Amino acid sequence: MIFEQIGVGGDRNFAYLIGDEGTRAAALVDPAYLPELVLERAADHRLGVRYLINTHGHRDHAGGNDVVLALGGVRLIHGGPLGVADGEKLVMGTVEFAFLRTPGHSEDSLCVLAQETRVPHEPGRLITGDTLFVGKVGGTDLGQGARDEYESLHRKLMTLPDDTEVWPGHDVGAAPGSTIGHERRTNPFLLRATFEEFVDLKRNWLEYKRDHGIQ
Repeated sequence: MIFEQIGVGGDRNFAYLIGDEGTRAAALVDPAYLPELVLERAADHRLGVRYLINTHGHRDHAGGNDVVLALGGVRLIHGGPLGVADGEKLVMGTVEFAFLRTPGHSEDSLCVLAQETRVPHEPGRLITGDTLFVGKVGGTDLGQGARDEYESLHRKLMTLPDDTEVWPGHDVGAAPGSTIGHERRTNPFLLRATFEEFVDLKRNWLEYKRDHGIQ
């Protein structure tokens, strides 16, 4: 599997390029502000773009769609109405994608788990969009959005193996990447024992960051 994290500007946004070495097919995730750069990286790897995936429909993630779709022959995958179902899978050569619906930051939030099927014990790579960052979680309201995100994190993402790699939608955390196990052990939001404590941390996050020296 070819896997590349690409900075595309905006609010330290990340796009992702995933390619299959056999078929030379590629999927792009959230090319946003610099779709031309992401397409250039695909060309550098001699990959043909077959899929465009949005982790959610906010402009800083889906804003580059028109440029990519103008290539023709590209399928758009998203979590909105008429989008992929929770748990739906897609095979691209020896790369298998599993799509996890993770509402909270937005109703259409989608996490993408990419797995190299030729190496069954290789850790999966989970692109988390704005659902999970390194040491943080995505922004929500303090009501239903927070409840949805709490459920998505614990019922979907925290059920994955500890060695699953975490690749977020922005470089706003403690590092550009992590693992499920590391987040389970260290992410203050995931260490909260109850939903009420989770919301309380969201409400007081600026104070918490200041007290703990978090940037």
